[in-house]
Amino acid sequence: MPSPIQRWPAPVAGRSLTVTHGGLVYAVAYDPDAAQGIAAQTTNALAFLDARLAEAGSDKSRLLQVTIYLQDMTMKPQMDAVWTPWIGPAAHWPQRACMGADIGDGGTTLIEIVAIAAQA
Repeated sequence: MPSPIQRWPAPVAGRSLTVTHGGLVYAVAYDPDAAQGIAAQTTNALAFLDARLAEAGSDKSRLLQVTIYLQDMTMKPQMDAVWTPWIGPAAHWPQRACMGADIGDGGTTLIEIVAIAAQA
């Protein structure tokens, strides 16, 4: 029997914030408050990611792969200054990529995080 798929719908039609299947968690995170500056948005997006992982039975120590989309790649050092202490020891480091992207809301959202994690 195939493993069930569980979905946590986003507040916007046509997408989910979190999906689980086969022992994996697929999650997306952003700053729902669109705070000023990349450091604040990164802090808020990582808290949002923590919540998405927890609701799906995982946590940041079980992250496998993360892609971070930045509105402007010149913000990467400031984002990394928040990311690095949040992710913790090397034993928890996922495979990670970071890329610049037009996130599509006129520059309000500075960061979006797409993650895959193992369930506990």
